[in-house]
Amino acid sequence: MAIDASAYQRRLPHYQSFNKTYLVTFVTVGRWVLPPPARDVTFSHILLEHRRKAWLETFVVMPDHVHIVMSPMADDAGHPYPLPGILHGIKGVSGRAVNKRLARSGPVWQHESFDHQIRRDESLREKCDYVAANPVRKGLVRVPEDYPWLWRQWLDDEQTGDGKPPA
Repeated sequence: MAIDASAYQRRLPHYQSFNKTYLVTFVTVGRWVLPPPARDVTFSHILLEHRRKAWLETFVVMPDHVHIVMSPMADDAGHPYPLPGILHGIKGVSGRAVNKRLARSGPVWQHESFDHQIRRDESLREKCDYVAANPVRKGLVRVPEDYPWLWRQWLDDEQTGDGKPPA
């Protein structure tokens, strides 16, 4: 029986299994605080990946980091898009766009990202709620809905009529 997983490594080992959901976190270089226009740009570029290379459940762009709950989708040949490729696209494109918008240069995101495969015994909804509550825990807003750089698939797609119901 073949194991349906691939390994990739930078400083930390990473493993990706097919048909799994991941909580991914990446951080700005030097914990640089993104000004609101940079968060707008980053938010837009992450949302472009929804239904393109990954199914996004929830994401939040915090002042100095990003959390995304996502499931990599399959390409035309049925192979899952690799997490490093998805993240490289998000971080590379958003980083260039942030620099252009702010008339600056240099890296925006650290190379390394942290990813956690959500296990069968973990609640996807609880992970999404945890991500959504991040701005509240940091004292940026009183309720998640007040944070402008938070996106939740079951709420935002529901408004357009093409989302799936919450679990």
